[in-house]
This record gives sequence, structure tokens and C-alpha cells, in this order.
Amino acid sequence: MTQVIVLNGGSSSGKSGIARCLQAVLPDPWLALGTDTLVEAMPASMRASDAGIEFAPDGQVVVGPEFRTLEAAWIEGIAAMARAGARVIVDEVFLGGADSQKRWQKALGELRVLWVGVRCDGAVAAGREVARGDRVIGMAASQADVVHRGMVYDLEVDTAHAESMECARTIAAHLG
Repeated sequence: MTQVIVLNGGSSSGKSGIARCLQAVLPDPWLALGTDTLVEAMPASMRASDAGIEFAPDGQVVVGPEFRTLEAAWIEGIAAMARAGARVIVDEVFLGGADSQKRWQKALGELRVLWVGVRCDGAVAAGREVARGDRVIGMAASQADVVHRGMVYDLEVDTAHAESMECARTIAAHLG
């Protein structure tokens, strides 16, 4: 039985909406945890530091060594929750593509994981980014493709062509 669903996609690609829909359609309770939760849990000083995470005016995201240390602990914590019996939906942005996936694979080890690529055309994601009003403009376009480089998925969905609920049902049908 799948214990972890990893949703990887760029900013404003629709991962959070899919996660909420998955929680609604799956018969068992699933926790939804994402990279936004991690960033929000960090002290504000980490969001303005070379050692932490920096959101550049052009939408680029740069992470430093202190961020990586906390991120590693976060990943291990999510893996520990899954090992303890929680089912977890991870809403992630793999800025490092395949290298990011490898960090997660190492931590998740023997757990049953469904790897899902959440694709969304950069222009569509950019439109959502503007509508949201809470993101640095340019982040969606800069991340739309880079997060998928070298990735290996069990399943891919495209939110530019399907609503969150339809994507969630497609994902739910692939759970084992």
C-alpha cells in the first residue's frame, strides 16, 4: 500500500489544489505537507539570508547551507511520520530536479512512494501566479520545466488541461 505521494511541480502548477482534492477523495486520512510549510516554519531571517532561502526579484530561488540542513531534517521527519503509520502527500518543488528526487528517495528508503509529476505550461502557471498575488512574479515561469529535469515519475498530470479534482482522481486510481 502506498504510504507517500510526492507531487513535484513548479510554483503555481496546482500541487496544493491536487493535494486538497486527494485528501477529499482518498478513503483514509492523508497529511498534506509541502515546501511552503517548511519555508513558513523557518524564522524570517532565513528568508533574507544567503545561508537560508532567497526569492530574487526575477523569481529565481536560491537556497543556502542552513536551508539545506533544515530541509534534510524536514525530509527525514516526513519519512519518520510515514514509517510511524501516517500517509503523507508531499507538495514539493524540486529545484534541483533529479538531485532533489535522490535526496527524497534516500530518506524514504523502503517506503512505498508514488512519484507524480505535476506539469503546467509556464504561461498558464504565470497567469495563476499573478492572480494569486502572493508570489514573486517570474517564479512560475522559471520553475515550470527545470523541476522536471531528469525526474523519474510513476505518473504525470497536466493541470493546464485538467482540473485539480480530475488530477486527484487519476492519482488515486494509481495507488496500490
